[in-house]
Amino acid sequence: MVSQNLQLEIQGETDFKTSIIDSISYKKLHIDLNGLNKEIDSLQNKLFKIGYIENKLEEISKKNDSSYQAIFQLKNRYDTIYIYFEKDIIKKSTLQNISKQVFDDYFILDFQKIETSLQYINSKIIDLGFPFNELQLQNISIKNKNSLQATLTTSNKTQKRGIDKIILKGYEKFPESYLKHYLRIKKKNTFNLSEIKKKTEALDGLRFANQTKDPEVLFTKDSTILYLYVEKSKSNSFDGFLGFGTNKTTNKIDFNGYLNLNLTNNLNYGESFNLIYKSDENEQKTFKVHLSAPYLFNSPIGTEVGLEIFKKDSTFTTVNQTAKIFYPINNKTNIYVGIKSSMSNNLLSEENLINSIQDYRSNIYSIRFSHIKPQKNKLFNKNLALDIEAGTGKRSFSSNSENQTQLSLEAFKIINLNNKNSAFLRINGSSLFSKTYLENELYRFGGINSIRGFEENSLIASQYGVINSEYRYQLNQTIYIHSIIDFAYLENNIISQKDKLYGFGFGFGLLTKAGLLKFNYANGKNESQTFKFSNSKIHISLSAIF
Repeated sequence: MVSQNLQLEIQGETDFKTSIIDSISYKKLHIDLNGLNKEIDSLQNKLFKIGYIENKLEEISKKNDSSYQAIFQLKNRYDTIYIYFEKDIIKKSTLQNISKQVFDDYFILDFQKIETSLQYINSKIIDLGFPFNELQLQNISIKNKNSLQATLTTSNKTQKRGIDKIILKGYEKFPESYLKHYLRIKKKNTFNLSEIKKKTEALDGLRFANQTKDPEVLFTKDSTILYLYVEKSKSNSFDGFLGFGTNKTTNKIDFNGYLNLNLTNNLNYGESFNLIYKSDENEQKTFKVHLSAPYLFNSPIGTEVGLEIFKKDSTFTTVNQTAKIFYPINNKTNIYVGIKSSMSNNLLSEENLINSIQDYRSNIYSIRFSHIKPQKNKLFNKNLALDIEAGTGKRSFSSNSENQTQLSLEAFKIINLNNKNSAFLRINGSSLFSKTYLENELYRFGGINSIRGFEENSLIASQYGVINSEYRYQLNQTIYIHSIIDFAYLENNIISQKDKLYGFGFGFGLLTKAGLLKFNYANGKNESQTFKFSNSKIHISLSAIF
């Protein structure tokens, strides 16, 4: 190893100027003369940038075999510069982001901010569709003792560029409607690479596609070709769980579960088909199908249709049909309008007839708002979600017809404390407002997707609210453990019931080759009950992606 054997000392024309040089800091020990000279040049450039533009290297002298001395004349320091510009070069609003003193034909900058400010201005001109633009300061002169003045000019500002062609690499059948309406990248748009990069980041929020690398651009003499690198992702999912607990009547173990099949983008249109079948220990069966088709006929409008059939043992069946159209405000937010038509049939014989269960029909017109914020995490790919729906309409049974209003809210947020620790908070609830209530129109909740520690759909309410909370610790990218603290409030206006419910427990999640396996152990109770292990529920679910 060669030792450092040349020492450099730099002085100014006065002790004060020498102290300024020392405050800048420079390397004093060098292994050869070439490195020493480079350090002197570097210091001179630093002096230029802080306003000593007239500084001059007077001499370099050799004091002895291992010591050199350089003497600088710093002369006057300039603190500000007056930059004159033409309005067709840059907008005043842009200049106001870098200077507090902007006038009709000039603006004032601190001298030390010249380089970063010009880079910022140039980037904004490039974003206007002039990718080869360069800015220069010309006619630099002294304005007064502390200020300079210069003229801002531009070069290579050729004809404005737009996107002439878009080429997808990796997933050539990527839905064109998503390119136009989801990413909002279109032919003939003004070329703005930084804006394009921001837009393509939204690909990470799609279930069926992701970006493999940043966009690239090919410039020819008369065209601009944009290359997007996208790959198709596995987006179909199969979700199911098995639950079991002790039957309070028979003291035997009861099993329950559900299947959830979601098929996404199999036709390369971004469509989604969802099928759910659920059977629980209360002899309740639920069958749901849901189809979502965004960007119909390459327009920004999408549609959703759904069918839900619910059967309560031999008591009643209810069929709900929904139809909605939606418009994406942006790639994270949608607004919906639609109708839900319901029909319920009483299956009881006349001698077992329950007054609160009646045949009825209803039509509810609704408006809905949804917002989803994704995040890059294999276990938790959504950071925030908000879904609000309000509807009004009429329900009729026998010879009665009544106005009804329905409200629902579902929202959750993940608060990331650091890479391993996070807090999860979820709120969901629904309310039905009516003069009278029927048992077969009330909401049913409880279980793994609601308040944990209770049987699936075992709780009946005309209005309810649930708060789920978890403290999560992520052991690695594929395993996490969590606490369970749930709270719910319900009202049943048929039997004048008001109740507070609690769920406590723990669980874990494991990302396997087959999918995400979840295990939850929770104990549920109301405010008048004492804690009993026999009330505990174990829920196991597996969500497989294929």
